[in-house]
Amino acid sequence: MATAVRVSEELVANARKFSRIDHRSVAGQIDHWARMGKCAEENPDLTYSLIKEILIGLEELEQGEKTEYKFG
Repeated sequence: MATAVRVSEELVANARKFSRIDHRSVAGQIDHWARMGKCAEENPDLTYSLIKEILIGLEELEQGEKTEYKFG
């Protein structure tokens, strides 16, 4: 469910710029940043790249795109 939230014009301007680069809506870009920031706060030892890969993996699992990991 969407909720209206007040954010700074600077945040909206930055989100607008990055949303075009990442092919997201402005709201989608802010949502992405919030999700990544939350993950980073909860996992301070993980890099941005690792957090992104984990989130991609979780999305693939939800979409049924899973394969067995082979060790060695």
